[in-house]
Amino acid sequence: MRLLLVVNSFASSVTARNTVVVHRALAQGHEVEVVETNRRGHATRIAQDAARRGVDLVVGFGGDGTLNEVATGIAGTDTALGVLPGGSTNVFARTLGMPNDPVEAVKGLVRGLDAGNLKPIGLGRVNSRYFCFHTGIGFDAAVVKQVERHASLKRWAGHPLFIYAAVSTWATHYDRHSPHFSLRFPDGTSVPDGYFTIVLNTNPYTYLGNRPLDLSHDASLDRGLVAITFRTMKVGAILSSLAGALRGGGVEPSDYLDERVDLTSFEMTASKPFPYQVDGDYLGESTHLAFQHCPDAVRLCMPC
Repeated sequence: MRLLLVVNSFASSVTARNTVVVHRALAQGHEVEVVETNRRGHATRIAQDAARRGVDLVVGFGGDGTLNEVATGIAGTDTALGVLPGGSTNVFARTLGMPNDPVEAVKGLVRGLDAGNLKPIGLGRVNSRYFCFHTGIGFDAAVVKQVERHASLKRWAGHPLFIYAAVSTWATHYDRHSPHFSLRFPDGTSVPDGYFTIVLNTNPYTYLGNRPLDLSHDASLDRGLVAITFRTMKVGAILSSLAGALRGGGVEPSDYLDERVDLTSFEMTASKPFPYQVDGDYLGESTHLAFQHCPDAVRLCMPC
C-alpha cells in the first residue's frame, strides 16, 4: 500500500527518534512518504493532495489538531485514515484504545493495516470543518483560546497550562452572568439560554491525566452527535453535573443541563459572536454554527 505519514514535529510527544522508528515500522511491506507540517491548515492541504494522488492511507502523527486536519482533508474520498498519538492528550487515539506512546501505538496500527482492518466511521461537521471527537462552544473554547496564547509552553507544561487557563478564563475572560447563544433542533425544540455546549462525536470528551472524562456513553462513531448544553455557570451546578462524568458514568441530569443524543443536525445562533473550538483547535468566534453528522465520512484503520 501507498502510505503518507504526516508529522507535526512541534507536537509535544513527537521527536526525531520516534519519527524514525514509526517510519521504519510502517515501511515494513509498504511504500511510505513522510511530510512535515509547518503551519495551521497545512496538514489538510497535504491530505487533500494525497487523496487526489490516490494514496491509500494517510497517517496523522501529532496532536489531535493534526489528526483533525488530516481527517478533514480526506473525508469523502477513498483514502483511509491512520492515527498515531503525538500530542499531550491524544483524545482520539486513546479513544480507539491505543497506547499514548507512539512507538508502542504504531505496532497496533501496523497490525491493523496488515489485516486490512479498515472501518467506515462517522464524523461531525460544523459549518465546513469536520471533527473527529468533539466541538466546544463557549467556555471551553475560551479556555483553548487562552492556552493557544501560550502555545510555546504547551509542549512542556501540558495539563498544568490547561488548568491555569481554565481558572484564568473563569475569573476574568468569560461572561458568566448572561447566556451566550441559543440552539435549535430539527424537531422544533430549542434551548434559548446556552452558556457553553459540548458536541460529541465520541466519548470521552477528554482525559484528565489517565482518567477519562466521560460525558455521554451515547456518543459513538457508529451513532449521531450528542449535544450537552450547560444553562448556567454556577459552580455548584456544573460540578454536580460533572460528578458522574468524573466517575465514568456520564453527566448527571439537572435542570441546568440539556442533553440531546443521536442528532443528525442542529444550529446555534446568537446576536453577538461566541467562541468555538474543534478537536482542541481554537477557530475564532461566530454568530452561527450549523452542525451535521456525516455517516461513513472516512475509513479508519483500526488498531489491532
